[in-house]
Amino acid sequence: MRVLLVEDEVRLAENIAKGLHEASGYAIDVVHDGEEAITCCWSGRYDLIVLDLMLPQRSGEDVLSQLRASKDSTPVLILTAISDTSRIIELLNLGADDYLAKPFDLGELIARCRALIRRGKGAAHPVLTYGNISLSTGEQSVTVKGEPVILSPMEYRILEYLIYRPRIIVSKEDLLEHLYDFTWKHHSNVIEAHVSNLRKKLRAHSPEAELLETSRGRGYRLAAP
Repeated sequence: MRVLLVEDEVRLAENIAKGLHEASGYAIDVVHDGEEAITCCWSGRYDLIVLDLMLPQRSGEDVLSQLRASKDSTPVLILTAISDTSRIIELLNLGADDYLAKPFDLGELIARCRALIRRGKGAAHPVLTYGNISLSTGEQSVTVKGEPVILSPMEYRILEYLIYRPRIIVSKEDLLEHLYDFTWKHHSNVIEAHVSNLRKKLRAHSPEAELLETSRGRGYRLAAP
């Protein structure tokens, strides 16, 4: 999953990005002002936006307004030092999906981010199931037919991305856009290598049926259960 973090306090932004990446494997793009945030939002490639309110150039409220005015439904988690209930209600009515008051516990932030991404994909439960595959977004673990499958962090992220899109063909470019942040130089052959390893590991636990399909020239999808 790919997250846009908009926070002008550099040290805080670094700590949040590090925590989200280490705990959930998310690709995190970090910007420090509202103008940059709006430019990034136009790309439409994010699964979640974590948005501070007090920003240079443009406020977080302005960013949120622009986002919802453009019919962008990406989940937004507001970070705020504001404790006034009426103000929070205004932000939620403006289109925010959740908020967290500063100072906050990093573990709570990570849990709220996971929940918002799940709900944004139409999955309320932390365990995603597709056919014989079960994926725990909380534990970052996978089982096939009840047997654990040991995956690398990138293999897990690819499978998570695919299981959120059952039977949809996902291109290599789409995987690159959502699984790597914009500081990484994209190479499609890296995705091919990870997909190949993931397929082998799934096949080892389900030799009678291929669980991961390749559509030549188009991309990848999970096989019909």
